[in-house]
Amino acid sequence: MTTKDVTHRAATVSLALLLAGCVSSRPPTPVVPAAVAAPSDQVLAVEARATGVQIYECGANKDDPARVEWIFRAPEADLFDTKGKQIGKHYAGPTWEATDGSKVVGEIQSRDNGPDPQAIPWLLLRVTATSGDGIFARIRSIQRVATSGGRAPMEGCTEGVVGVVARVPYTATYYFYR
Repeated sequence: MTTKDVTHRAATVSLALLLAGCVSSRPPTPVVPAAVAAPSDQVLAVEARATGVQIYECGANKDDPARVEWIFRAPEADLFDTKGKQIGKHYAGPTWEATDGSKVVGEIQSRDNGPDPQAIPWLLLRVTATSGDGIFARIRSIQRVATSGGRAPMEGCTEGVVGVVARVPYTATYYFYR
């Protein structure tokens, strides 16, 4: 083998190793407003796209019972991976449950209005409970970003319709961090 062959082979192997490292590395942390940034000591573990509804009920305002308004009750959505395969669901709690049985429950830590005034806000949630051994087992933070829709109706909640439920379509991307 000539020196040129050895150099070419070494360059080819180095390039292959470099590309393999790029393919196997974790996805980059998404760029989001500082208010909803995940803690710097956590790494992105799961990305899920949600499609579903935000559920509201027409009811009395908690601070002024004489006034009625749309009150948020719960989300109801299916979760899909980046290839479009369903990986779970999202519901009251708020809870995210994977098809492998693992679950995570969170509470809102901070919010940002996001770029779309017609959409629900972007959130950073702190995990309060996990269960199961699957993809959500060691999750510590969750971001809700890239939202579309889901805001409470602007009209239609009056004393005559207290108890009526509105199911408002929404989509979002959820990032789960370990």
